[in-house]
This record gives sequence, structure tokens and C-alpha cells, in this order.
Amino acid sequence: MAKLGKRTRAAREAFAGKENLSVEDAVALVKANAAAKFDETVEIAMNLGVDTRHADQMVRGVVGLPNGTGKDVRVAVFARGAKADEAQAAGADIVGAEDLMETIQGGKIDFDRCIATPDMMPIVGRLGKVLGPRNLMPNPKVGTVTMDVAEAVKAAKGGEVQFKAEKGGVVHAGVGKASFDEGKLVENVRAFIGAVTRAKPTGAKGTYLKKIVLSSSMGPGVTVDVAGAGSE
Repeated sequence: MAKLGKRTRAAREAFAGKENLSVEDAVALVKANAAAKFDETVEIAMNLGVDTRHADQMVRGVVGLPNGTGKDVRVAVFARGAKADEAQAAGADIVGAEDLMETIQGGKIDFDRCIATPDMMPIVGRLGKVLGPRNLMPNPKVGTVTMDVAEAVKAAKGGEVQFKAEKGGVVHAGVGKASFDEGKLVENVRAFIGAVTRAKPTGAKGTYLKKIVLSSSMGPGVTVDVAGAGSE
């Protein structure tokens, strides 16, 4: 059996016997034990009572975290002409059309968010097998297929987070950095939980929010009291 390092042992001891904490206590515990040499991301995982094999139980949405993610988000935009100029002026990192499609087909995906104007979707549609599995496919439901590319770029860079229930009904996202003030992390966590709660699909039956876990990139997780998490 591998020997645990001092940091790992200390973290496990700090978390031992603690579960179903308030959002505030969970954030404080995770933040206090994020001891890696880099600024760890505070992550949330929510286990939902949905079966994503059924279309009417799919959970998908977007939320603007009030205090941002602390992450430098690289944005690619499929657009031409004036819309391409707007995207660049708004701070898009990569802007293109057929040339961008060819770059992606060649295996280079150097971005975290992909936005497209509606007229670009015939081109973007050819990339479904590449962008889809990476949750990068532009979608009008989350505002990434739009004529207002400038606003979409600003939102992506300003702390907007997309979420989608994966296999098993789990939604996972980063909600800030361990260096954030506790109050700001609490606000971000509650905003995310609220958005996922509001995204409850019509086909969901029984208990919707089953479990919430908060952790840092390198640390153990702690469960959050679902009833008191500020869900709606």
C-alpha cells in the first residue's frame, strides 16, 4: 500500500467525520485544506435524480457566477465580416470560419468556449464529433449560437459557466479559486446550485437534488446539506 504524504494525511484527518455541512462550513473546510503549490480550483459535483438517456430528463444550462471563476477563458468564435470584427474587439482569442474549422479538424483545439453566429452553423456542424464530446459545441440554449457575439464573448470571459448532466446524472463545474474570499466562494456556490435547481427538467421524477460535494483540485470532497444549500 502506497504511503500517504503529509499533506494528504492532514487533509483526510481534517475531513474525517464531516458531512452534510452548510455551504459556508464546506467552503471554509475546502479552502483551508487547499495546500497545493498552485491556486487550486474549488469544484462542485451535483448528483441529480435524472436519467440522461431520456431527452426530457436532460439538464443543461448556463450561469454567470457573481465573482467569476478566476480562470482565464480562451474563446473561439466562428464569424465573418462585421461580426468577426465585433468578436475580436470584445476580446475573442480566435476568430475564423473555414480556416478555423480546418484547424480544429487538424486536432488543434486551443480554446475553452466556442461561439458561433447562426450562419456559421453549417460549418460548425461538421465538427460535432470533435467538439461535442468536449462540451464545446455551440448551442443556442446556452447562448453560444448568437448574433450578439460581443456580449457572448464578454460573458464567457467574465465568469459564465456552462453545465450539462453527464452519464449518471452528475453535473460538475469549477466555481472559483481557493484564493477567493470565503464569502465570494459561497456566493458562487449558491449561484451555481440555484441555476442547476432551476434547470430541473419536466421529466425528472422523485428527488432531484440527491447529493452535493465540494472539493478543491487536489483535495478530498465534503458533502453539502442539500436542504440548506440555498436551492430553490
